[in-house]
Amino acid sequence: MRSILILSMAAAFTAAHGQEPDVKTGGIVMFGDSTTAPRATISKVYAARVEETLRGGGFSLPVLNAGVGGNTTRDALDRLNQDVLRHRPRVVVIQFGINDATVDVWKKPPATTPRVPLAEFLRNIRRMISLAREQDARVIIMTTNPLRWTSRMRELYGKPPYDPHADDGFDALHLAVYNDALRALASELKAPLVDVRAAYPAFAARHGTTVDGLLLDGVHPNDLGHQLVAELLAPPLLEMLR
Repeated sequence: MRSILILSMAAAFTAAHGQEPDVKTGGIVMFGDSTTAPRATISKVYAARVEETLRGGGFSLPVLNAGVGGNTTRDALDRLNQDVLRHRPRVVVIQFGINDATVDVWKKPPATTPRVPLAEFLRNIRRMISLAREQDARVIIMTTNPLRWTSRMRELYGKPPYDPHADDGFDALHLAVYNDALRALASELKAPLVDVRAAYPAFAARHGTTVDGLLLDGVHPNDLGHQLVAELLAPPLLEMLR
């Protein structure tokens, strides 16, 4: 009986308002992987920081965190309707690439190519942008953060084609190329680009640290890394909303 009542209430809400109770329309969706998603060891991810900044600027739009750990762009396309488009957002921020570009050399037998080939990665991003724009949503593309070795990452990935002896040996082989492709795609599609990757060294230097010092575990941004993303995102978002 209780389940029937809940269903009836949901149906009544939908009939009255034209949407499901948990749909937050007209806001901003941060669409990404584990570098976007909430994390227990991070006090405030960039989605929450951006929402605070917007509220300080007089905007009360909902900011939805649609980050899911481990996602490639294949996974993202599968959940695009459910996690993004049904909310009919005004702005969609897209950040993928780390999982797509990863070569799983730890497998037996080891992989030799990225999880998602570059051409497919670009098709997937292009499709996401097209579908969002069909709903009149604005789109911002973000490059990924850089990667750095930790002892754990070297244990898993410190073998060819990666170079465990170079500081950027976990990063330069494929991920740098995927980020270059994102920059070119943003230019082609006239989509605003937030170049997170390019901003890391100067931001780290201003805060008296290194690229490693903005990362929690060599892969995910720490609180300072999330602060960087929020600072980069706020100006283009405020411009769009005004």
